[in-house]
Amino acid sequence: MKFYTQEQMVDKHVGKKGTQARAEYDEQVELMLVGEAIRKARQAKSLSQEQLGEMVGVQKAQISRLENGKNLTIATIGRLFKALNQQVSLDIPSIGRVALW
Repeated sequence: MKFYTQEQMVDKHVGKKGTQARAEYDEQVELMLVGEAIRKARQAKSLSQEQLGEMVGVQKAQISRLENGKNLTIATIGRLFKALNQQVSLDIPSIGRVALW
């Protein structure tokens, strides 16, 4: 059995980096990533990572990790978006949309 990386599968089925199809795909994936959503919400409020960290009681380094998709928990996501005054909900197929706060 041969194994493929995610990058190889996306290259094969969507297109290689630099193509229009790949650019559109990457943009859509980026929108779905929680860490990227945190970064965009923070930047929309013109906050530094340090300022957001102070708002939620964590260090700048922790905000950086969260924006890179590491150490994410639902509780942390809720705290961050609450501090950013953003409503957050999850779509769970078996029960529907659930608000985090």
